[in-house]
Amino acid sequence: MRSALHAEWTKIRTVASPLWLLLGMIAATVALSAGATSVVTCVPAGCGGDMTKLSLIGVTLGQALAAIVAVLVISGEYSSGMIRTTLTAMPHRTTVFAAKAITLTGVVAVAGTTAVLGSLLAGRLILPGHGFTAARGHPALSLTDGPTLRATAGSILYLTLIALLSLGIAAIVRSSATSIGIILGLLYLLPIVSQVIGDPHWQRRLEQIGPMSAGLAIQATTDLHSLPLSPWAGLGVTAGWAAAALVAGGLLLRMRDA
Repeated sequence: MRSALHAEWTKIRTVASPLWLLLGMIAATVALSAGATSVVTCVPAGCGGDMTKLSLIGVTLGQALAAIVAVLVISGEYSSGMIRTTLTAMPHRTTVFAAKAITLTGVVAVAGTTAVLGSLLAGRLILPGHGFTAARGHPALSLTDGPTLRATAGSILYLTLIALLSLGIAAIVRSSATSIGIILGLLYLLPIVSQVIGDPHWQRRLEQIGPMSAGLAIQATTDLHSLPLSPWAGLGVTAGWAAAALVAGGLLLRMRDA
């Protein structure tokens, strides 16, 4: 396993595209969060809303770049034919796939931590200037606050799970374009479909099973009773999607020819 991990780490750090995509993920996440917090205002008559969730809204954009990084980790080797060299050098396919997943988890977790903490810092700095002060019931965002800490750590875990889900899908499909289309559809189209459906029962059901709508419940710090699932249960749904994709991808990698 050590040699497989070293090989995967060497691949991911010596190719330019993953680095730029991870930097883009950080920039996009922080930029969207900063933009969202800069356009809200707390008026003297009162202000509501979940400021922690608003400050972390950039995760909804950053996850797309995390997904693309994950897809390229394996589908890029299929498109170039490099996968044959990899499996010749390391014939234990389960070990190769596990090494890819572990390496991907590490790099996305580091980039995700930077992106999420940067977003939270942006909210902490921007929101007080727009009237969200302790005097109006909105103390500065802080990791010492339990719900804010849970939302922050959960957002980092969410980005990592989306990357692992994308890796599994890419191992199943093998095509970069098709894999990216599937994962972006799961993330962004499923919530749209749930809003189009008129039946409240099925609308809530789709929100409970969607990897994004369920997983991002972890960011909520207010009105938890209105969520389709509790924060940790929602993240568990995303983890289930990721686990299923990884198991299927790993099995197909073992069974099919390269």
